[in-house]
Amino acid sequence: MFRRPVLLFLLVFGITAARAGEFDTIGGTLLRQVSPALLGTGVPVGQPEGYDLGITGAFEVNPSTVGQLTNLLTWISSSGVAGTFPNSIGSMSSHADSVAGNFYGNGSGVAPQVSHVDNYDADYFFNQYIANALPISARVVNQSFIFANEDSSHLPTNQEQQIDSAYDDYALQYGVLFVSGAGNGGTVFPAATCYNGIGVGVYPGSSSLGPTPDGRSKPDLVSPGSGATSFSTPYVSGGAAVMIQAALRGDGGADTNSANDNRTIKALLLNGAVKPADWRNTPTAPLDIRYGAGVLNVFNSWNQLRGGKHAFIEATTVANGSAHPPGANTGNEPTLSGWDLNSLTNPSASQDEINHYYFNLTGSNSFTLTATLTWLRPHSTVLGPSSINDLNLFLYDTANGQLMLSSTSAVDNVEHLFSAALPPGRYDLQVLKNAQSQVTTNETYALAFEFFTMQLNAVESNENLVISWPLAPTGFGLLSTTNISPPTAWTTVAAPVTVDTNANRNVVVIPENGGNQFFMLQRP
Repeated sequence: MFRRPVLLFLLVFGITAARAGEFDTIGGTLLRQVSPALLGTGVPVGQPEGYDLGITGAFEVNPSTVGQLTNLLTWISSSGVAGTFPNSIGSMSSHADSVAGNFYGNGSGVAPQVSHVDNYDADYFFNQYIANALPISARVVNQSFIFANEDSSHLPTNQEQQIDSAYDDYALQYGVLFVSGAGNGGTVFPAATCYNGIGVGVYPGSSSLGPTPDGRSKPDLVSPGSGATSFSTPYVSGGAAVMIQAALRGDGGADTNSANDNRTIKALLLNGAVKPADWRNTPTAPLDIRYGAGVLNVFNSWNQLRGGKHAFIEATTVANGSAHPPGANTGNEPTLSGWDLNSLTNPSASQDEINHYYFNLTGSNSFTLTATLTWLRPHSTVLGPSSINDLNLFLYDTANGQLMLSSTSAVDNVEHLFSAALPPGRYDLQVLKNAQSQVTTNETYALAFEFFTMQLNAVESNENLVISWPLAPTGFGLLSTTNISPPTAWTTVAAPVTVDTNANRNVVVIPENGGNQFFMLQRP
């Protein structure tokens, strides 16, 4: 049986409107310009909430505060179910209003046209629905609270493992995507530590750090959010709702079941993230302990979804632990940005299975690569830790068989590769299933990938210099200098960036000054 947990919402009070700069940072503004109908339409969501200022029953969103009609929400607690506001089963929470504003607020939220919101008392939500595996109607659930003791310290490890297992089993059974705040200090708290959900930190700001006690990489992502994970988390939840809508309407191709799968949505959200300047990972720790895969950018994730589903080119088998160089197939993936939902099956416990994705990068400029692999933790048979299949991600140079990058965590159910300076050439992106430590012979995985090189274009027009570059991927700033001799001082170009949706390019117009002008693009 579950011991009744203490749930603490992440402590920031008052109504916090979404800042225009935050919406720009997560790619929301650009996404609205390019595809204005992507608003989370048709996606049901959930919002369990802890009590505001510890006041019993203060968990409810006031629909008028977030610009929504009353009939969008249903309020649910141990006192009953209500379809009107105010009601007798709870009372308004300013924390809940702020979370809702960033999630589905009309005018401020990422997904203002979700089909319905079930707003729960969080304590009741976990103990009634999650612990008992009772179905809910939501596809995405935002959890801007943590499981902790009353002094905000961690619960006993075995109890935290029980919480993770309950969420993982529920997500696997019902296909619900749980997006949970990591916490605002110390190490990451449940439910952000569950395998099959997305744990969210805040950037900029100070939030809980990984790894988890069992060594896994968390959080998965960060997002701006007024300095607290309560308000960064709903940006990611809104992004997930938008991605699900895009997948269901066919933006990723005809296989909407694959595009809409939680593994695919998670892989794309992580793979579209923008890396802070000090982002770091290692082959055995796939994500940064502070930033996860980076800062949410839903436009980048959507653009990779639009790259379409692309199956592996070749499958090979080797003896367990043996070398697995590039294969002999000469085919290449048709695009440099996209995704796949596929599977690996080990022929025996002594043979590793590898799926090969080949890419041909041409030209004279270096490329940026980001690749993310995700899969699910299976149902736990007992309350406590359960094993996962061990999948790994590799990048090989096919010309010489050299290993360029690897992500080989034995404890995570995510692997992640990143390089900002990959030379032109032909590469083999490998997904490998380790047979020696397998839990099941078959594993379904999602892979998101992007290889790109970003080039500036400049033309003269009416004594102006018109500079442009592709819309995707986004997250770049334009810098300039008048002298490239070291030491070079680059400054941010103050002229506004406009979006040419017909040409799919960013455009900046700068008056010519009669002297030397040099320009470059830079991510944070």
